[in-house]
Amino acid sequence: MEYPALDVRGVDPDVVLAAADDFGPTAVEDLPGGLSIFFSTPARRDEAAAAIQAAFPGALLAPREVDDEDWAQRSQANLTPITVGDITVAPPWFVHEAVGGPQPSAAGITITILPSMGFGTGHHATTRLCLAALQRLDVGGKTVLDVGTGPGVLAIAAARLGAREARGIDFDQDAIANARENLTLNQGVGHVRFDVADLREASIARAHIVLANPTGAVLVQNAARLSSAVVPGGALIVSGLQAHERNQVGQAFADATLTWSEEEAGWVAMLFNLPVHRQV
Repeated sequence: MEYPALDVRGVDPDVVLAAADDFGPTAVEDLPGGLSIFFSTPARRDEAAAAIQAAFPGALLAPREVDDEDWAQRSQANLTPITVGDITVAPPWFVHEAVGGPQPSAAGITITILPSMGFGTGHHATTRLCLAALQRLDVGGKTVLDVGTGPGVLAIAAARLGAREARGIDFDQDAIANARENLTLNQGVGHVRFDVADLREASIARAHIVLANPTGAVLVQNAARLSSAVVPGGALIVSGLQAHERNQVGQAFADATLTWSEEEAGWVAMLFNLPVHRQV
C-alpha cells in the first residue's frame, strides 16, 4: 500500500504543521531543511499543499507516494520508545529485543504499537498529552471511551491502568483494523474492544472517562456530543487543539470544570470534570 506524502522546505516546521493540521496528517518525518508530511488520501495531501502554498508562497513543495513497508523499515531504524509517566509506548522491535521476550518498561507499563503510515505511531505530542492526563485520573474499575482511536494507544493504556472496560471507536475501518492488530501485540490486555462507529451518528454507551483527540474545530463542533458521552461526574480529556484554540475549546465545554491543562510543542490537552447533576 502506498501513502501520499508532501515534502515541504523553506518554511518553519512548526508553522507548516499548524497549517497542515486541518487536513488530517497521519505522520511526519524530518527532512534536511524541512519536513515530509503524510496523509491518508491524495485529496487531503493536495488540499494541504494548496493551503500551504497560499499561506507561504516561498515554500518548496514536492508531493510523492511512499510505500508503507518502506516507511515501516525506516521507522525500525529511527523510531524509539517514548515514556509518559508510568507508560512507555514502543514499537515491537524494541520490546522483543530484550532477552526473554517482552519486558515491562522501567516506568512500569509498556504498550506495543506497530508503526503504520496510515494511523501513526502514538508518538505525537497530543497522544503524549492524553497519556499524561489519563494518568491523573483513577482509572481502576472505570469504563473508558476513546473517540477517534486511531492506533488504539489510549484505549490499551486505559486497560493497562485498570479500566473495567475500554472501548475505542473510529469511523475508519482501516483504523479499527490497525487498533485490533495492536491489541494482539499486547499480551494479557483484556476488556478492550474496537468498533467502527461515528460519534456524530451512532448511539454510544456513556463512559466514566472519555478521550477525544481530533482537532480544535472538531472538538468545538461536537462538544455537546462528547459531553453527553460522559456519565454525570465523569471526566473528559480532549486534545488535538493548538494553543491559540484553547479559549475557544474551553468555552465550548463551559458546563464542565477545567481541572488540568498542559501544552507541548504548541499542542494542548485539557481535562474536564463533568457535573454530577446535569441535563443530558
